[in-house]
Amino acid sequence: MDEPACPGCRDLLQRVAELEARVTELTRKLDDAVRAGKRQAAPFRKGPPKPDPKTPGRKSGDAHGKHGHRPPPPPEQIAECHEAHLPDACPHCRGHLVETGTADQFQTEIPRAPLIRKFRVHIGHCQACGKRTQGRHPLQTSDALGAAASQIGPDAQAATLLHSRMGLSHGKVASIFHALFGIELTRGSSVQIGLRATTRLEPDYRLVLDEVRRSEQIAADETGWHVGGHPAWLHAWVGDRGTAYAIDSQRSAVILERVIGADGSGVLSHDEFSSYERFTEATHQQCVAHALRRARELLERATRGAVRFPRQVIALLTEAIHWRNGYVPGAWNDNQLDAHRVSFDDRLLALVSQPRAVPEYATPAKHLRNHFEQWFAFVFDPRIEPTNWKAEQAIRLAVVNRKVWGGNRTAVGARAQGVLMSVLETCGRQALSVVDHVSRALRWFGNRHLPRPLLFGRFSVTPRTPGPLGNRHLPRPLLFGG
Repeated sequence: MDEPACPGCRDLLQRVAELEARVTELTRKLDDAVRAGKRQAAPFRKGPPKPDPKTPGRKSGDAHGKHGHRPPPPPEQIAECHEAHLPDACPHCRGHLVETGTADQFQTEIPRAPLIRKFRVHIGHCQACGKRTQGRHPLQTSDALGAAASQIGPDAQAATLLHSRMGLSHGKVASIFHALFGIELTRGSSVQIGLRATTRLEPDYRLVLDEVRRSEQIAADETGWHVGGHPAWLHAWVGDRGTAYAIDSQRSAVILERVIGADGSGVLSHDEFSSYERFTEATHQQCVAHALRRARELLERATRGAVRFPRQVIALLTEAIHWRNGYVPGAWNDNQLDAHRVSFDDRLLALVSQPRAVPEYATPAKHLRNHFEQWFAFVFDPRIEPTNWKAEQAIRLAVVNRKVWGGNRTAVGARAQGVLMSVLETCGRQALSVVDHVSRALRWFGNRHLPRPLLFGRFSVTPRTPGPLGNRHLPRPLLFGG
């Protein structure tokens, strides 16, 4: 076919050829994505290996790091001592051996034999009212006798919560107890232990919700879930010191409103879900990472002059993040910080207010324009995170569990899942042993003569006074002294 003489036709044909090549490339990528999604290992695939991967192991030079080793245990912890005698003859030439000294080697082993306790429960009655009373040992977790007298100990019950924290199925939990500890446990027993622990840990769950409510900064996120095969949503809220989870049939932020109230103040970091706009008293920080991700996706598909808008968005948001990460405390006063944030707001508003020639850019530009005051709160107060990465990290644990067993079978199990994950994750943030805390909570419940295990210490009921965090319209207190 002869090339047309008209310059406009030649440009049009060249444009058609570019678009056809682009369609072919996108079709290939779509086919690869659909094919990969059907593989069982698709969620864990990392793609093809790098052509020049780094050598595994420690880095050479100054980045080599320190060599660590397991320190020897103190003498009072040594339970057994065995002698490793020389053989009768040299294993190489069968010659006579002469002992020249000894050296110590230590081994830490798991206990394979279960520890079985017996409690002689003393029973009596009151001479005044005649009511029955029985004794309670500090290691007991229940007053049940008779057919229910043979029970699992508090530490073992705490270990069964591997189902909620580590994503193990109840069948695997039972198999681990049998193989490693010699304890016979059924899947139903593992389920009942989890439900019983939920009741015992309910006070701690309320403390976690109170801690989230009092937090100056809350990062929120949600992900899909299933309850009894029906669609549901798992919500995660990360406060200053506590992390709370809840499973609900709706994605709406109404469930968060039940926790912090409609007039909740402070800083709320979240993604672009519009339901969070109900908190009108809060200072909103939209997740900048989500906007950057969308802009980079637009840039990958853009050609010619269409690359300008996503590049400008990426440059502006990246500049703000780099400034915040390099901020030196005390280098700017409040007026300078306020003016700096206003300049970012104005630059963003000027960028997204221009008419867009590419129809695909209209929606992201409208979203950036409608919420232009919610992108740069971290510029005024560098204590604020520019993304909701804390909530995404907290929800990753649930996502891994979802890949294993999909969700919960009943609403009761979903309630238990939220309570247990909240308490266990908060224990990790407070540097508390999960097994120790749960074990003590199980023994404390029903035996109020024991001290109650503290999840937040003596500061758990400290009230929060709404302050100017992220709100440049309020006077700002001194954060870094001076």
